Amino acid sequence: MALDSHIAELRDRHKALEEEINSELLHSSSDDLHIAELKKKKLKLKEEIERLGTETAA
Repeated sequence: MALDSHIAELRDRHKALEEEINSELLHSSSDDLHIAELKKKKLKLKEEIERLGTETAA
């Protein structure tokens, strides 16, 4: 169960980053470097979620 809750937490953080990215994109004064960093964090979370998901399926 601990792994399931960890994956759920990662999904929540992934969704929060997605919302933050979308919010930043709506602002004309958004910082492209900041958005790129957020996208990298989001991708790392996605990869971790997928990795953990395959571990639980195995």
